[in-house]
Amino acid sequence: MDVPTQQPSAQFLTLEESAKVDAALLSSPEKFLTRLTISSLKLLKHIAQEYGVVIEDLTAQQIIAWFEKDGKIRREEGIEGSYLKW
Repeated sequence: MDVPTQQPSAQFLTLEESAKVDAALLSSPEKFLTRLTISSLKLLKHIAQEYGVVIEDLTAQQIIAWFEKDGKIRREEGIEGSYLKW
């Protein structure tokens, strides 16, 4: 039986990145925060690209609006239509 693979847009931490975090000399809370930070960076890059700006120029309002838009797509089209798959 084949295991479905996630679309690249939905996978925020690769297996290699996850293994590197696991191998790091960090406490469990630090590992969690590291994973969250790496995932956040990738998501911010995606959001900035959609707005046509560099990450440094993103505003809190743009980030909020992006999440609102993605949530609306998820509610109207289902999880497969949205960027975030949760």
